[in-house]
Amino acid sequence: MAVEKYVAAASLGLFVMFVGEIITIYDFMLDEPEDRALQLEPDPKIFQFISIGVAPAAVLAGISFILSKGYGSKPIGTMIIAGGAILLVGMYYANSLIPNIESVYLTNSVLFTPPLFMAISIPVMVVGGLLFRIKKRKKKKDFV
Repeated sequence: MAVEKYVAAASLGLFVMFVGEIITIYDFMLDEPEDRALQLEPDPKIFQFISIGVAPAAVLAGISFILSKGYGSKPIGTMIIAGGAILLVGMYYANSLIPNIESVYLTNSVLFTPPLFMAISIPVMVVGGLLFRIKKRKKKKDFV
């Protein structure tokens, strides 16, 4: 397996990890904190999840695309599209949890993270789809 397939697989894993982290923290924020010590600041956690999850995933998807755009690859395109689709569905679910989140936790980052990454998932899927359109280059014939 070529390096770009491993990079695309890592990108897919990071997209899944980010969606899992965001859904977990949004699920935690559904309940009112019983103790003041258990109350968390959602902004730093969300920024942490973005910096260790979706930002590297997007970069790895781009690297995988650049490495394979010369010859096109359906498996790599499929992994990139799957990562974007997982991000879209996960952020849609997280966005549906927002009306039930306690008012103590509602901040701008909590409100704007799901729509922002739903919008980012669409170009990721488009980039993955571009790999389906690229045809393999034919080798030049040697006439000598």
